[in-house]
Amino acid sequence: MKIHEYQGKEILRKFGVPTPRGFPAFSVEEAVEAAKKLGGKVWVVKAQIHAGGRGKGGGVKVAKSLEEVRKFSSSILGMQLKTHQTGPEGQKVRRLLIEEGADIRKELYVGMVVDRGTQRVALMASSEGGMDIEEVAAKTPEKIHKVFIDPGTGLTDREATGVARAIGMPESAVGEASELFKKLYKAFWEIDASLAEINPLIITNQNQVVALDAKINIDDNALFRHPDLVAMRDLDEEDPFEIEASKYDLNYISLDGAIGCMVNGAGLAMATMDTIKLFGGSPANFLDVGGSATAEKVTAAFKIMLSNEKVKAILVNIFGGIMKCDTIASGVVTAARETKLPVPLVVRMKGTNEDLGKKILKDSGLPIISADNMAEAATKVVASIKKKAKAKSKPKRKPVAKKKIVAKKKVAAKKKVVAKKKAKKAKRK
Repeated sequence: MKIHEYQGKEILRKFGVPTPRGFPAFSVEEAVEAAKKLGGKVWVVKAQIHAGGRGKGGGVKVAKSLEEVRKFSSSILGMQLKTHQTGPEGQKVRRLLIEEGADIRKELYVGMVVDRGTQRVALMASSEGGMDIEEVAAKTPEKIHKVFIDPGTGLTDREATGVARAIGMPESAVGEASELFKKLYKAFWEIDASLAEINPLIITNQNQVVALDAKINIDDNALFRHPDLVAMRDLDEEDPFEIEASKYDLNYISLDGAIGCMVNGAGLAMATMDTIKLFGGSPANFLDVGGSATAEKVTAAFKIMLSNEKVKAILVNIFGGIMKCDTIASGVVTAARETKLPVPLVVRMKGTNEDLGKKILKDSGLPIISADNMAEAATKVVASIKKKAKAKSKPKRKPVAKKKIVAKKKVAAKKKVVAKKKAKKAKRK
């Protein structure tokens, strides 16, 4: 689950991480009031969306008067902010963070993620703050310093101090930075985060170390332990299909293609999407129904896929292990009937109760296309879209008007009468 910058900073402050003072605002008037509360002469107006690169997209402005706060808030609130993380459609700005200005001497980077290779939390830091860490990793990887933290000991003083010095912290700020890193780790651990990133982490001209930004993602699987964090969820920032899928414990991610995919198992789902691409199609979604799908879940999955206007066909690819093929087949038939399936459906299933599953599909009387392997399934689903498109593009014969038909018959009858008269005259002669 992603949260906004101002929410991330609230969490960091609870763990003692220094951040600039600021207030969220949902209207221009609230933004101006927030600036008045903060006082001072400089304020930063920040768009709050679940994406990075807001500054480059025009979503972060420095205001030097209350009039500028009003002006920038008016232009940012409601804008469709486009960044490298939002895609070309952008995201609508519904919230702002009004923050006091900062006296920046140097910008750095610090972040924490779960490293699957070592099965530990990795602390990453760099002297290149304010830049995309992916770009730094690609161009100057030597500038990223990492520590893989032992969960038994936590982040030690030695490790934290070593990283602070490695990224060029002035000696007078090393102790403060070291403490900040340890507090960040504690926050990461206790809220079950999957990502905690401060970019930039700044050193002020007074040698204070401050988190100028905060990006925090929380592991969905741990949310049951954090009802206070669940309350921070902003549904306006999430895909409506993904929100609906989460109600049924379906793992769903929207994509840009035309073929809806329903698969059990994340690995098989990835392989299915690759196979669709290989045979000239494009997946409209990633959808893993998991190992305990019911007819209700399958029906919900179909409805979600069909809610997407881009979907022109559906491919169901099931490996029956814990999830039996006959259970999925019953769910598919129920879903197809309930949704009055408006697009072609290809089903490939292998494993437990495979023959029974295929029989259920066959006996349903529905126009379900069966396939024995992934290549055949992908070929058939791509062909079904092409066939449907071809049928649509065929020019229809214009119906001949009734009057025209009647007129033609009359002309033909007249000609017949004239011909008979001529024949009679010829006989007389």
